[in-house]
Amino acid sequence: MKNLFFFLTFLIFIFSFSIYAQQYPGYTLYSIKNSTSAYLIDTNGTNYHSWTITGKPTCYSTYLMPGGYLWRTVTKTGNSFTGGPISGEFQKLDYNGNVLWDFVYSTTSYCTHHDICPMPNGNVLLIAYETKSATEVAAAGCSTFANIMWPDKIVEVQQTGPTTGNVVWEWHVWDHLVQNTNPSVANYQTSIVNHPELLNINYNAQKDWLHVNGVDYNPILDQITFSSHNMNEMYVIDHSTTTAEAASHSGGNSGKGGDFLYRWGNPAAYGAAGTPIFKVVHDAHWVPEGCPNAGDLTGYNNQGISTTASCADIFTPPLIGYNYTINLGSAFGPATYNIRQASGGYNSNEGSAYQLPNGNILLNMGISGYIKEFSPSGTLLWSQTLTGGNAKAHRYSNCYINNAPPPIPVITQNGSTLTSTAATDYQWYLNGQAIPGATSQTYSPTQSGIYLVRTTDSNFCVYEYSLGFNFVLTTGLQTTQDVKFDIYPNPSNGLVYIQDEKFSGKRFEIFVYDVNGKLVLKNKTIYQLNLRDFGSGIYQVMIVPENAPAISRKIVITE
Repeated sequence: MKNLFFFLTFLIFIFSFSIYAQQYPGYTLYSIKNSTSAYLIDTNGTNYHSWTITGKPTCYSTYLMPGGYLWRTVTKTGNSFTGGPISGEFQKLDYNGNVLWDFVYSTTSYCTHHDICPMPNGNVLLIAYETKSATEVAAAGCSTFANIMWPDKIVEVQQTGPTTGNVVWEWHVWDHLVQNTNPSVANYQTSIVNHPELLNINYNAQKDWLHVNGVDYNPILDQITFSSHNMNEMYVIDHSTTTAEAASHSGGNSGKGGDFLYRWGNPAAYGAAGTPIFKVVHDAHWVPEGCPNAGDLTGYNNQGISTTASCADIFTPPLIGYNYTINLGSAFGPATYNIRQASGGYNSNEGSAYQLPNGNILLNMGISGYIKEFSPSGTLLWSQTLTGGNAKAHRYSNCYINNAPPPIPVITQNGSTLTSTAATDYQWYLNGQAIPGATSQTYSPTQSGIYLVRTTDSNFCVYEYSLGFNFVLTTGLQTTQDVKFDIYPNPSNGLVYIQDEKFSGKRFEIFVYDVNGKLVLKNKTIYQLNLRDFGSGIYQVMIVPENAPAISRKIVITE
């Protein structure tokens, strides 16, 4: 869902191109690293449009937004951080090359690098290193590395002027660490594998620890995914949190604060058994709506086939609502990818994969200088050879390039009815899932939850998504006959499951108290609890659904 405004073309084009395995029409965007130009080329390789920006070379990423707005990372001079694609700056330009926003995010304490993600609200997500001293590293329980470390953070910046912006949201991996070597540190846990929501600071610890290289935003789920070169993993975190909640372990739509909701590609990173899939991964993103396999996650796998053969892998995460299922002690599913597209070559670093509405996939082979388009069956349909490395490549329709984006829809409530601002067509969602048949301007919910609406512009070029609307059904307090939760097994070895037996769809808060009445755990709308770390004994589990009476059970935890 990169760029957040995804183009659609008329269904007849999607249908015909799916059948005959032809090139997908449109214009491919690329920019050679360390150059001052960006290009749109047609499927004959002919230049359609270009931008030239004097004196400021592209660092890594370029993206196009509806109406022909170019976003690019820039290599700023004088950064305090070195190595990899250190940026420190990004720009937004109009179709004629006028710079509309030139923002520096670089000090001696932090610096942007690699990728960016423009958002539907006009803000942008940045990946940034932040420095931690050797003292801070040791204090965090790191026993395998004793020097300065550069962990990553993700920040959302809102424009306030041509060269200024405010950080309106941020997330730090440093707030979500775990280790099992130093019991005196607060993040100590005896088991790493039972805490996949946290990152083991002693796994592959080094100065440039994660080396995050790709970031994407999903407006339907209000979640962020990013890829880590050094961890060989992709992660998903909750963006619906406040900055304070993002630093904690609770809050947001998921109820888990800024902890990892999901991770995939290298189970060994959290002590789980399973086959590693990624070996140097780039370009984490969701497959956008309007494409086959929409909602799946994907990344470019540099050594996925072998040490001399690259590919793109697509896989389906185990998503339920705003959370992802896992059996603690095991790896997140799936066990392997659903689709693998070989690149027909090898690039040791960088690379991207871009899904197209007819099922084709556009692979950019990074430093090797090739862009290739493959059919769903793996047939090479188009290729372009570049002089120099190119980290990202995307294809856009003429309609997408030359039409201004439609306004973001806004939901209002009148009684028990939700109404979207006017658009060409509509699709409503509840808790991140499309509601079948809910395609009118209005929708009358039958249950509480977070609703949003997707609209399309009059040219059928772009999707826009509203903010989530927290709707509370006000038909009166439901009885215990309408709402029933089961908590099992009992006794338990520490893993406790919650089942909504009446399928009420209720969001709920959960509280766990020990035998002395002390609150030991609080969370929201989760269906699996890990009480192992609290020890054996009797615990009171209380579930408080929205607009319904609380449900309480005693659970016995055994060793």
